[in-house]
Formats: sequence, C-alpha cells, structure tokens
Amino acid sequence: MKNSSRLIALTGAGILALSACGSAPEEGGSGGSDGGGSDFKACMVSDSGGWKDKSFNESGYNGLKAAEKDLSIATQTAESTSDSDFTPNINNLVSSQCDLIYTVGYLLAPATGAAAEANPDVEFAIIDSTAQDADGNPVEYDNVKPIEFDTAQAAFLAGYLAAGMSETDKVATYGGMDIPTVTIFMDGYADGVAHYNEVHGTNVEVLGWNKEKQEGSIVGTFEDQSKGKAVSDEFYNAGADIVMPVAGPVGAGTLASAKEHDGAKVIWVDSDGYETNGSDPAAQQVILTSVMKKIGESVQDVTKGAADGSFESTPYVGTLENEGVGLAPFHDFEDKVSDELKGELDTLRQDIIDGKVTVQSDASPKAK
Repeated sequence: MKNSSRLIALTGAGILALSACGSAPEEGGSGGSDGGGSDFKACMVSDSGGWKDKSFNESGYNGLKAAEKDLSIATQTAESTSDSDFTPNINNLVSSQCDLIYTVGYLLAPATGAAAEANPDVEFAIIDSTAQDADGNPVEYDNVKPIEFDTAQAAFLAGYLAAGMSETDKVATYGGMDIPTVTIFMDGYADGVAHYNEVHGTNVEVLGWNKEKQEGSIVGTFEDQSKGKAVSDEFYNAGADIVMPVAGPVGAGTLASAKEHDGAKVIWVDSDGYETNGSDPAAQQVILTSVMKKIGESVQDVTKGAADGSFESTPYVGTLENEGVGLAPFHDFEDKVSDELKGELDTLRQDIIDGKVTVQSDASPKAK
C-alpha cells in the first residue's frame, strides 16, 4: 500500500513537470489591489475534485471566502480539473502576487514543495499533507505550513457508531485513492468497529478494508461517481447496511446506491454531508453522520495569522481535543441513535482525548 501511495506521488510529480498551462485564476474579494481593506492577498488551488466536491475542496474554499469577508482581504482561486493543472495553477497565483497560497490535498504535495523552494518570499499552506520533493519525500520549508488532521480519531467514533447501529452486523468502507489521507479514515473506522466488538462481545464485520494488511476496496478515482455506485451496490447487496465512502465527489455514488436499498445508511467524510447535500432531501435521509475535518476554520485561522504578519511553518494538526476533527450531528437519525449509544460515544471521545483509548494509524500526522 505504501508503495502504491508513493507511486501516485511520483506519477503526479512527473505529470506536473510536463504541464505548461492551467485554469485561469478567479479573482475575488474587495481588499488588496481591488480597493479597501488590507493589502494582503490569499489564494487557493483545488485538486481535481474542484470547488463543488461537497468535501474538502469545498470546505477549504468556503474557509477562504469567509476569511475574505471577515478580514477584508483580496482572494484568488484556481480550480484544477486534472493533476496536470497543479503546477501551472500554483505558478499563475505566484505571478498574481498572492501573499499566501493554499494547495488543497495530498496530491499537490510535490508541486507545493517545488513552488515553495522556487519562491521563498511567498507563503504556502498545504491542506492534508506536508510539502514533498520530486521523489515524494516529505520536506520542511520555512514558508510552508502543513494543515493536517488526525481523522483516525473521529473515524474511530464513526466505526463504533456504525457497529452500534448496524442491524445486519456488516458495515463497509472504501477509498478513492490509495493515499494516506484516505486510508487514515478507513483505519480509524475499522478499529472503531473492532473496539465496539470488544466492548459488547459482538462480531460486526467490516467489508472493504483490512487494516492489518492495508488492503481493501480502492476505486482509483475521486471523480467517477459510477464507481462509487457500483462498489456500494456490492456492499449493500452483500449485507452491509452502513457504508463510509472516503472518495470526495465519488461518495455521491454511495448516496445514490443507498437510496435504492431499504435500510441503507451512509457515513460521509470531510464535511457535514447532510448540510452539503441540502439540495437533495432523499440523500440527507440516508446520512447517519459525517467524519468532519474543520478545514474551513483552519483556513480562516491561518489566513488571519498570515495577514497579521505572524505566519509560521509549525504544522497544525486537528484532533478531537482541539476540535479540529469530530462527528457531525445525527440530523434525521437523532431520535434513532439510542441515548445509551450516544453516552458511549461521549465517553469514548473523552477517553481518546485523555489517552485511555489509543487510536493508531500509520497515516496519522506524526508529532513534530
């Protein structure tokens, strides 16, 4: 698994070096050179999922726009439609005199590292990763702030919840790509189910992921929703009644599948899926909860610090303790999750914070 993750990074880096163009950056904001407010300009590059992914790109974008409003700064964005857009999009923003450039996602790590090294006077922040060199090795730069999340902690709670809510004793998960920011969710989820089994003497099975072997269902895309639909159909038909897709927009295929299977439920990731799917009430009705990363809030905080002149490269790591990760409300399932299970989740959350229960994943951000 680790080899395939590195292969993805290397392939991405090779493609990036060959690319010569990217999407035209979009201007925004009323600050900076556009008149009024601060002279500071914050910018952001998406990964190929785009700004409307109902997941981490959209969360980052919303955080940037909130910072624009609150701080009266200028902003600019560049939406990637493929991996080959990463480097030119970053370079376009550098040329647009951005003071701070966010890159969204692990796959942008090599491009971020190259840009940071070439432009030491520009500040960068990368969401869900550290910067990498061309060989995919993590590299620290004084002008790059990693924004990472120990989502295994919140996914552990989600796995425990899924095991407690399952009526078939089978739950499932799958990933979009075989990369650490995906597998960290799946590790935590599988361990949460195992912990429920240990506490309650049950035997709830996890389809789609073997944490020990680091093998499972990886659909190979963050874009093709039909693959999310197909793998979810397989899970529900095999008896699973709760599926957690870790695949960005591909998760919409799981929602489509769940709507076709009686009793099927979905656990969303990154953002509160109930809120981001507000235009689809039928989808909302199958979302049990979401494993959230507070990406928007972290973008606002980092932008404020940089605009105030206090940017620093110390990594931010979101945890249950600092509320950088957590479970979303149960929404339509609020009355269907028992008070007993809710109490167990509250206790478990505090036990993780206090170190009484240890959540481990090879993909978790390492202590710096």
